Amino acid sequence: MSNKKSVLVGYSGHALVVGDTALSLGIDVSFYTDKKQINNNVFGLEYLGFEGDEGYKYWTTQYDYILGIGDNTIREKTAQILTKKQQSILTIEHQSSSISKFAKLGYGCFVASHVSVNAMAKIEDFCILNTGCIIEHECTIQQSAHIAPGAVLAGNVKIGRRTFVGANAVIKQGVKIGDDVVIGAGSVVINDVPNNKTVVGNPAKQINK
Repeated sequence: MSNKKSVLVGYSGHALVVGDTALSLGIDVSFYTDKKQINNNVFGLEYLGFEGDEGYKYWTTQYDYILGIGDNTIREKTAQILTKKQQSILTIEHQSSSISKFAKLGYGCFVASHVSVNAMAKIEDFCILNTGCIIEHECTIQQSAHIAPGAVLAGNVKIGRRTFVGANAVIKQGVKIGDDVVIGAGSVVINDVPNNKTVVGNPAKQINK
């Protein structure tokens, strides 16, 4: 575990879960960044400004950064800014999560409570595996995707970049989901989904062209 002080990037609802998990792991979360200061500073963090501003002055190797942004596109862009500035981005794994030693977990990810990731699964950088989701054997989740609470990915499922899998959705084994897809909460996906589509229902059906 790093001995550096950490900066929570963003301070919205998702950041509360991420920050709470990081603090429970003994990580020294001391600061936050956001577009503006917030009134309800739950963790009592010091405000550093907005990392997207040209005048942001805390680019230093003395801090680690923790992504607290739920929106996939914004999280990816922010991670790219931090990477370009050669900043360290932590992966945060809740103590109750179960990640196979034969799975691969990327850089700057968040793994929430009671998540299961099984053998030969591959999770790329900047992903969110939210509360209680199940990632079965040989699944691949590409960069900056978000698997919401309670979602189940059966074996050998492929999830594209920046895709959002809604709460309690189920994806059948072997199904391939493209980039920038939205899968509605509670949906049951039994067929492949191409890029930039939204699907909902049981069985899931496309609702946009």
